[in-house]
Amino acid sequence: MNIKKLNIRTVSAGLLAAAVLAGCGGSDDSASEETTAWDDIQEEGVLKVATSGTLYPTSFYDDETDELTGFEVEVVKELANRLDLEVEWEEIGFDGMLTAVNTGQVDLASNDIEITEERAEQFAFSTPIKYSYGTAIVREDDLSGIETFEDLEGKRAAGAATSVYMDLAREYGAEEVIYDNATNEQYLRDVSVGNTDVILNDYYLQTLALQAFPDLGIVIHPDLQYSPSEVGLVMSKENEELVEQVNTTLEEMLEDGTIAEISGQFFGGEDVTQKPDIDFEE
Repeated sequence: MNIKKLNIRTVSAGLLAAAVLAGCGGSDDSASEETTAWDDIQEEGVLKVATSGTLYPTSFYDDETDELTGFEVEVVKELANRLDLEVEWEEIGFDGMLTAVNTGQVDLASNDIEITEERAEQFAFSTPIKYSYGTAIVREDDLSGIETFEDLEGKRAAGAATSVYMDLAREYGAEEVIYDNATNEQYLRDVSVGNTDVILNDYYLQTLALQAFPDLGIVIHPDLQYSPSEVGLVMSKENEELVEQVNTTLEEMLEDGTIAEISGQFFGGEDVTQKPDIDFEE
């Protein structure tokens, strides 16, 4: 009887010790599983960023240095520097950027991406770093036959399929012409020669694009000013720590004037961090 009781107690003690060890092991696994995306970014020391490299002056290659630069490129570089991170650029067409964020291929997307209600339901946007509005590039001699938005019906509108500007073009019955990460020059020349009729896009981007190619016989439509917009960096909603770190740093950069200074370098002295003083019609 005593021997049997001793064996039972010994076995019980062994099981208890095993349970304690198992509990300790489980705690380590749990701690490992709680590693966040921000922890991984810090450990690797790299911020993976999607951009096009073809959108002047937001993201483009300098002709002299052949280096990637632009308003948002330089903002992101300074952001990463303040976070003690290197930037790894992934050059992706506009229509693929949000997918890259969603799948975790990149940590954020930076390419003059407008903040909209629909996008904000799916993604986290940073504090706005640019305010602007929409304009239309048309042929100079006849404004491409466009006086109002209703005249877009049947016109060939060039742009990215998932942009808010192409949404507007479709709404008014335009025929969409989609490019795969094309340069500004290709977009503009196609309007000039009549392959397309109109480009709906951001005022600042359109103005500077025209300045770069002044001999194409195209202009910004004098009567179409619409859709005041806000632009921010795009991240996954799941990466809450990354969103917090990015926003805190961008707000510091806005407050100390860093982003305004970068804006002046790429937008002809304009400060895009300020809302435009325009009375937009409802």
